[in-house]
Amino acid sequence: MAEKISEFINKIISVFSTFSFFDFLDIALVAVVIYICMRIIRETRAMQLLKGIVFLVFVYGIVNALGMEASSVIFKSIFSNILIIVVILFGPEIRSILEQVGLGATTRSIKAILHPGVAVELAEMNEAIEAVCKACSDMSDQKIGALICFEKDTLIGDVVSTGTEVNAKVSRQLVENIFFPKSPLHDGAMVIRDGKILAAGCILPLTKKVVSSALGTRHRAGIGLTEQCDALVVIVSEETGAISVVKNGVLDRDISDGDLRDILKSEFIVSGTSTDDKIIRRLVRRVKK
Repeated sequence: MAEKISEFINKIISVFSTFSFFDFLDIALVAVVIYICMRIIRETRAMQLLKGIVFLVFVYGIVNALGMEASSVIFKSIFSNILIIVVILFGPEIRSILEQVGLGATTRSIKAILHPGVAVELAEMNEAIEAVCKACSDMSDQKIGALICFEKDTLIGDVVSTGTEVNAKVSRQLVENIFFPKSPLHDGAMVIRDGKILAAGCILPLTKKVVSSALGTRHRAGIGLTEQCDALVVIVSEETGAISVVKNGVLDRDISDGDLRDILKSEFIVSGTSTDDKIIRRLVRRVKK
């Protein structure tokens, strides 16, 4: 046992004895490139494709370890062309990465991590929920259509890019003003991230499944988005004034503003955890962005 430990230590010493400053720069450069790529991919639904590829790698490891030859042949044929597959699947993201690097994405990424407001206050999210519920109640009475997306763990940067950046604190007046009829942004969706209105006038993907003829485009768009990510969508019908919530592709129709408040708080106001746990969760979420 002592010989094995000694041999292990000697290997570590031999590695560090040849480790130079340029090796450190090499590792740091690769880490920065990977980080920037992950930040940009994380903002799109391509992250889900990446998770699928990682899962295939994991399955391939198990298949190879168990000596399953037939399955190994299939996986080897896939991974032998992995570069071509990656370019085909992530073509838009690769272009976006190159564009972001040219525009100084590295500097913005570092600033995002070092920003002093790492822990998003629960009070800010609670105020956003209250403002949205009051605005939805007012718009419901006036039969003004609205489509509001609350972003969760899966970032929807590709949806945000289709709209107009707002980056403002959520207030009842601002929400109602955005969705006021004939307003330039009233036809699209509003995206709320971490208690702030990130963008408005965004275009959502429509669901491909058959839905009731009583549901309009807003409902189809809300269902379509939640089928592809974990966002929660609030809809106010322009025809009936009914408030609906969509989660995981499931539509909960005709709810009260009180029910809406309870649903949003149960999803975004974490209860039963310590302040430290909340800060850690938000720190992890910020780094993922």
